[in-house]
Amino acid sequence: MMSWPDFNYKQIIVHITEGKDEKLKFRADNIVIVNKEEKILLQHSCHRIFALFIIGEISVTSVLIKHCIMYHFPILLMNRSLKVIAKFNCAAEGNTFLRKQQYTNQSQYHFEIAKYLIGQKIHNQCLLIGKIRQKSREDKEVYTYLQNISTAKAGDPNELLGIEGNASKVFFSTYYRPLHWNRREPRCKRDIPNLLLDIGYTWLFQFLESLLSLYGFDLYCGVYHTFFYQRKSLVCDIIEPFRCIIDERIRKAYNLGQLNVEDFGCQNGQYYLEYQKQQKYTSLFLKDILAYKEDMFKFCQAYYRCYIRGKDFNEFPIFQIK
Repeated sequence: MMSWPDFNYKQIIVHITEGKDEKLKFRADNIVIVNKEEKILLQHSCHRIFALFIIGEISVTSVLIKHCIMYHFPILLMNRSLKVIAKFNCAAEGNTFLRKQQYTNQSQYHFEIAKYLIGQKIHNQCLLIGKIRQKSREDKEVYTYLQNISTAKAGDPNELLGIEGNASKVFFSTYYRPLHWNRREPRCKRDIPNLLLDIGYTWLFQFLESLLSLYGFDLYCGVYHTFFYQRKSLVCDIIEPFRCIIDERIRKAYNLGQLNVEDFGCQNGQYYLEYQKQQKYTSLFLKDILAYKEDMFKFCQAYYRCYIRGKDFNEFPIFQIK
C-alpha cells in the first residue's frame, strides 16, 4: 500500500490535446507527449506520476501501457466532454479478503456507513452556509435547519435519501442564490452552474476513484448507492463528504469574477464549455482538489482500515471543509 510521503511526492498530470496527431510515448523513464512534428509538448518522470489524464485524441501504444503498469500509475483517456473513454489502471485487484468483506451480506453495517457519509455531507453544507459573511434572515434559518439534521434517525435507505434530498435542496437554493439558482439537475446542463457542478464533480470523482483503487476495492460495490450496471457505486458513496470542495469553488469563482458567460455555448437547450476554456476551469477545480489531497488520501486509507476491521466506528474517517 502507498504511504502518505510516497503519495505526497507524486503528482497528477493533466494534458489537453491540441489536435489529432499527438502521441504518448515512453522515453528513458519519462512520459513524453509529442505532436506531428515530434515537438515535445509534455515530459514528466514516471516515478513522480500518480495519475495521467489526457483530454482529447491521442495515440497510445502497448509499450506505453506496459510501462504504465510497471510504474504503477493509471492513464485515463477522456473526450472533450470529460467522459472517460478508456482507462489503464494498476489497482490492487488481488485483494480478495477486502472484496469478500464487500460482498458479504452486511446490509445493516453498510447502512450505518451510509448514514455517516451523508451526515458528513450535510455537516459540510452547513459549514459553507456558516461561512457566508453577510447572512440574510433566510441564510440563518437554513443554517439552523442544516445544523439540526441528524442522519442517525433514518430508519432505512429511502428515509436517508429523503433527508439528503431535502438538505441539498435548501442548501443549493441558499448558497447559490447570487448565481440565480433554479434547481440541481445532474447531467442535464440546463444552466451554467449545473454544468460547472458536473465538471467539478467529475474531476473529484476521478481523483477519489484513483485513491480507492490503491486498496483493491470493487468500485461497483457501494454501501449507499446500490448495485447498478456500470455505476461505480463505491466512488459515488465516498465522494459525498467532499462535494463541498466543488460547491465552494464555484461560489468563490463567481464572487471573484472568474466565471465568464462567454466561456460557454448553448445548443439544444444544453450548455457546454468552449474547448479553448477547458484548461481555465480544469485548473480552477484541480487547484482546490489538490489543496485537500492529504485529507482525501487519509480518508480513503482510514476507510479501508475501518472496513477491514469491521463494525468499529470509533476510527471512522471524518472530513470537514476548512
